[in-house]
Amino acid sequence: MNFETLSAWADEELKSLVKVLPADIQEAAKQVAISFEEKPGAGLEDGSLEGDELGLFEGPCAVDVTEADSLPRIRLFLSNLWEWVGEEEHDFRDEVGTTFLHELGHYLGWDEEEVAERGLE
Repeated sequence: MNFETLSAWADEELKSLVKVLPADIQEAAKQVAISFEEKPGAGLEDGSLEGDELGLFEGPCAVDVTEADSLPRIRLFLSNLWEWVGEEEHDFRDEVGTTFLHELGHYLGWDEEEVAERGLE
């Protein structure tokens, strides 16, 4: 599958998903930059990644004092997501949403256990 199609599907999914989130979570989602990438490797800190990640949250979480030069960002790795779900569109869209919510949970200050408790693992 080509990256442009995966990006379009991911964008559609996230726009639909954010509309149905509670108002406070919608506001949080607006505070985070979102990037679609094929795979990890383009980021400054990517040398420490395994390469099979589905998504990654970078930057300060909402409960931290933020500095102007350190903005929160969620990176979604679309080729990894596509491969993870067995190359099926419906499952890809679902996993984009789940991965986004998982990483958004980190922005909200939730650790891995708290994210899992909310069913976002």
